[in-house]
Amino acid sequence: MASNVNPTVRRRRLGQELRRLREQRGMTAEEVADRLLVSQSKISRLENGRRSISQRDVRDLCEVYEVEDRRIVDSLMQMAKESRQQGWWHAFGDIPYSVYIGLETDAASLRVYEPQVVPGLLQTHPYAEAVVAGALPEATAADIERRVQVRLRRQDRIRDERSPLRLWAVLDESVLRREVGGKHTMAEQLEYLNEMSQRPHVTLQVMPFSMGAHPGVNGQYAILEFPDASDSTVIYLEGVTSDLYLEKANDVQKYSVMYEHLRAQALNPDQTREFIEKVAKEYARG
Repeated sequence: MASNVNPTVRRRRLGQELRRLREQRGMTAEEVADRLLVSQSKISRLENGRRSISQRDVRDLCEVYEVEDRRIVDSLMQMAKESRQQGWWHAFGDIPYSVYIGLETDAASLRVYEPQVVPGLLQTHPYAEAVVAGALPEATAADIERRVQVRLRRQDRIRDERSPLRLWAVLDESVLRREVGGKHTMAEQLEYLNEMSQRPHVTLQVMPFSMGAHPGVNGQYAILEFPDASDSTVIYLEGVTSDLYLEKANDVQKYSVMYEHLRAQALNPDQTREFIEKVAKEYARG
């Protein structure tokens, strides 16, 4: 479940505030970098929340921006301190997508399109093991188990009765047809999908092959929205060696509209449950 202090979200909020202060002064990131004798890329990473921010960074930037209100400086310094704390996921070691986990942990809603496998938040343990092992053929058994445990821990957001994550997932039919872990694992996984879809905060839709080309053919993506209005919506695109996070209003608008088209073209939730049940029975019969 979300912790009281989420370092990923703290970095984002602090970065947004620092960008606002810079823009108020009418300065470019390049001008700030020249003043502090650092690279422009460092200023950009501090502002987009992808880099840990030290209290010294905050102090130096506040001096450049001529922030005179000590309360503002102290507040930003405290946010910098909190942004360097560790989230629950750090206990599992080096996780490549730790930035995403931090965002997901604090998100209020998540919309995802998945063309290949069941979303991690809805995977059973056997299915998750098979997915990780297949995706990382050179990983050790210990590495596979560590990643699976992180994936299962992430699912706390779905089971949180006080403030559950609102999940809307559109799955390509290939997700159901791709036999991961064997027929028994697939039958169990699909039954679990239907079980989870009964929860009021989880909505599933399947995009059938018969629909042909659709707005999701370019690949998987996720849209994360947050309870605090000051936190901008994030578009997440997963990569093999690096991930992409989009926050510009124009990008968010394009992906959001594309997702609305996906939802309109996919089977509705009731049709989806019937479709999943049909495929699950096919696996169960062997």
